[in-house]
Amino acid sequence: MKSYMQKKETVERSWVVIDAEGKSLGRVATLAAHILRGKHKVTYTPHIDCGDYVIIINAKKVNLTGNKLDDKMYYNHSMYPGGLRERTAREMRENYPIEMLERAIKGMLPHNRLGRAMGKKLFVYEGSTHPHTAQKPVSIEVK
Repeated sequence: MKSYMQKKETVERSWVVIDAEGKSLGRVATLAAHILRGKHKVTYTPHIDCGDYVIIINAKKVNLTGNKLDDKMYYNHSMYPGGLRERTAREMRENYPIEMLERAIKGMLPHNRLGRAMGKKLFVYEGSTHPHTAQKPVSIEVK
């Protein structure tokens, strides 16, 4: 029996909405990364971008367990001497919730041009509204 290898021309994409309100950051991120990669499909092919579009709403209301709000740090460096900037997860959730979720999800995707293409299908919003209603997205519940 031959294995089925999907071609990039035959990929059919759908739109998915994930509500992050009250859900754990890691649970939301793993579900989103799974869908972006296309691993939920029977026609999954590792070297083809066969995933769906993912919309995440209520990013500001995502939950972190334990002491992560104060202990977890996010680092950026400007590549200049003394250019290290560090922020706690509490600061990130209050001021940059979109970046916090994008970092978590994109860190779970491949770190190459295929992963960058998958990351372009991710849309994160702070509030409960999004401008993609014309695409008729299907809502998925995080377990």
